[in-house]
Amino acid sequence: MSIGEIWAILRRRWYFMVPFTVLSLLGGAYLYETVPVSYQSQSSVALLDSSAVARLAPTFGNPISNAGGSLIVTADVLIRTLESSDAAKELHSRGVTDPYTTGFAPDSESPLLVLSVTGTDRAKVLKETDILTAFAGEQLDALQAAAKVPSAYLVQTAPVVLPQTPVAESKNRYQGIAAVVILGVVSAFLLSILVEGVTVVRRRRNAAARPRQARAPTRERVGWLNRRVDATAILTVYLALAFFIPSNLALPALGGVGTPANVFALLGLLWYLATWLGGRILPAPGTRFVRVSMCVLGTAVLMAYIADAMRESSHQEVLGADRGLIGYLVWVSLVVLTSAAMQERGRLDVLMRRVVVLASVVAAIGFYDFFAATNIADSIHIPGLQTSVAQVSAMDRGAFTRPRATTAQPLEFAGMLAILLPFAIQQAFDPVRRHRHVLRRWAPVVLMGGALPLSVSRTSIIGLLLVALVMVPRWKPARRWAAIGVMTASVAVFKVLVPGLIGTITALFASFLSNSDSSTQARTVKYSAIVPYLKEHPLFGRGFGTFTPDLYFFTDNQYMLTLAEMGVLGLVALLVLFITGIHHGGAIRRLARTESDRELGQAFFASSLVALVSSATFDSLSFPMFAGMFFLVLGAGGSYLGFVRREAAAAAAPAVARKVSEDRLPQLVESR
Repeated sequence: MSIGEIWAILRRRWYFMVPFTVLSLLGGAYLYETVPVSYQSQSSVALLDSSAVARLAPTFGNPISNAGGSLIVTADVLIRTLESSDAAKELHSRGVTDPYTTGFAPDSESPLLVLSVTGTDRAKVLKETDILTAFAGEQLDALQAAAKVPSAYLVQTAPVVLPQTPVAESKNRYQGIAAVVILGVVSAFLLSILVEGVTVVRRRRNAAARPRQARAPTRERVGWLNRRVDATAILTVYLALAFFIPSNLALPALGGVGTPANVFALLGLLWYLATWLGGRILPAPGTRFVRVSMCVLGTAVLMAYIADAMRESSHQEVLGADRGLIGYLVWVSLVVLTSAAMQERGRLDVLMRRVVVLASVVAAIGFYDFFAATNIADSIHIPGLQTSVAQVSAMDRGAFTRPRATTAQPLEFAGMLAILLPFAIQQAFDPVRRHRHVLRRWAPVVLMGGALPLSVSRTSIIGLLLVALVMVPRWKPARRWAAIGVMTASVAVFKVLVPGLIGTITALFASFLSNSDSSTQARTVKYSAIVPYLKEHPLFGRGFGTFTPDLYFFTDNQYMLTLAEMGVLGLVALLVLFITGIHHGGAIRRLARTESDRELGQAFFASSLVALVSSATFDSLSFPMFAGMFFLVLGAGGSYLGFVRREAAAAAAPAVARKVSEDRLPQLVESR
């Protein structure tokens, strides 16, 4: 369906669009007038070592210099005390009736606490922040008195930042207004399309009942509004936005899920619904299984959302759960567009080639970041977008700068390239593209495969090994030994061109195996820290999107994060997704009638296996570019499987018909 057709439908169904739009605007205006502006004031408090433990700095006796990591546990106990129900009751009796929060200062490794109060009365909020700051010191003294700590060992509090003048927090207010307006307009849009679709079906039935009459041919209007739009065109725009706008830049109102690519994917889902409800398209046959797996994930997301609504969650957690629903809809749109909306295999082949080409460009940017020791994404600033990741900067490991190109983090860069590398290899060997220049076929493989070790991470090396272990053994001996020789030569080339890189990577795995790696130890410690949250809500979790680092901590493991947010049901749903992708690859290879299709199935198998394993090394689905590419590949695998099944059925039909006709031939009976 073209944009011109959609616009014509909306004009014909103006009696839905106009009233709903006016009502949504009136609702937004009502919220603007009735919902008061909230104000927030903050103060910062540092914990100081006792005089018997730490000596004051000699210059001016600076007390802040004594704030150290040894008081982290003390600060954590104080935070939990201030967040307890008893403390809330005591503060309420002192006049602190507005919501307040306590926690560690962001990006601080010292015992520095941030106290904040949010309310609608500016003067009252400032007064309540003063009370909360003083109350924090009293609670620390009470805790030490209850533990009978000698006076020489008493820990003290020192206000570092006094209660600040309350500032307006209008973001939440405008989010509610925008939600009402968007809900009204989208409802009117879908209702108009649905009514148009019902009308089209009735017309077809009436036309089938009446005798056909010759009609003069109608001339189609020429113009960009009337050009046919298909899923490949929409997903190409999505890929351009996803690859070339840094994934840490997002709309402020939507947080990390509000990247321009994700917003465009939601618009693509509306296009598909309009085309489907309008009777212009039917879901591609044989592709239902991948959408059923998404329904399983959707059930887990909804149950986790209900679990979050039923417990006493903070306002930030509620917003996180809402963002989780938006993120899930983005994933649904990618799967639906790549599976249900793909009607021609040629267009799907075009899409996968574009994925590989654009990913190789991102890999080339990674080369620049590595050798220039910078991050090119830091210099990209787009009006209206702000970073959703705190302090994104160049990350080093050993003597090397870890590139991230336009991704949010080097691990996302490595994971995204690892799941797309199998398709670059498959396309390089594809007989259909043998007439292409060798550089056009193999440049993406060199760029993507070469950029993976430059990320200096175990995730990238594990991804490379998995791709090799899955794809190489299936090749013919000549190609297999050539590939082994190329990989061996590549190691030698890296050792010569980038001295020290191979040694740094080897040391990473050596420290991991000897359990002496600090990053590995930090991750394993977090596993036990998640257990208490899992015990509270074992089946449905705390809410998808609520276990954020600013409220809790980084998990660095997608499976542990899923257990915390969606419980056991969510973990099962996640495994179903990965197994679905692996099933697509295996089924395509089993049903394929050509060697090219068999290698394509092996590429889908390798990609899904890499996603399955690498999700244990970082919280993969929390990064928009990795998640987007994973779900796009998942839907594409379901679509290819549908095409291969239909081709196999079409090839088998003549053989069956021939066999039936032979059975119907008269049999000669031997006469005696």
